[in-house]
Amino acid sequence: MLGIDRKWALSAVILLAATAAILLWMGRLPICECGSVKLWHGNPSSAENSQHLSDWYSFSHVIHGFLFYGLFWLVGRRWPIGLRLAAALLVECGWEILENTDLIIDRYRETTISLDYYGDSVINSVFDILFMVAGFLAAARLPIVMTIVLALAFELFTGWMIRDNLALNVLMLLWPLEAVREWQGAG
Repeated sequence: MLGIDRKWALSAVILLAATAAILLWMGRLPICECGSVKLWHGNPSSAENSQHLSDWYSFSHVIHGFLFYGLFWLVGRRWPIGLRLAAALLVECGWEILENTDLIIDRYRETTISLDYYGDSVINSVFDILFMVAGFLAAARLPIVMTIVLALAFELFTGWMIRDNLALNVLMLLWPLEAVREWQGAG
């Protein structure tokens, strides 16, 4: 698999398991409080958002993988691909843990239209991480232009479908704009 040897694959599994364990320790629910696990949940305004295997924000995690591949190609071009993937996993796992703290959950609720957001289920976080891995591995195989086109297509598609995407999510988390919030709420 792209020259990723067993030690890096094992480190990836350990990082993923450790992240799940930390999220459980933090009190995150293993699965949706509704008691079911869906392959796809398409209503970003419901309390079940970020509780199932995939949702509209899965596209953003694939883009994370594209970005991390590019970043670690730039800073660690001579590193083995497995080390670059492990570094990307470390960042993504760290984000999933941070994203599920009261600090970030409250920030989303204050600055975005995600009033029902109360954090991710553990299974959703694990799959968010796996979507990042898929994006990273795709970027390792695809021509740069194709990766950029896919990232832009995902951003435009989710922006059109749910009035949210990675760029808007980051903007509203770091520098909320009332005009964006109103536009997102009009959908």
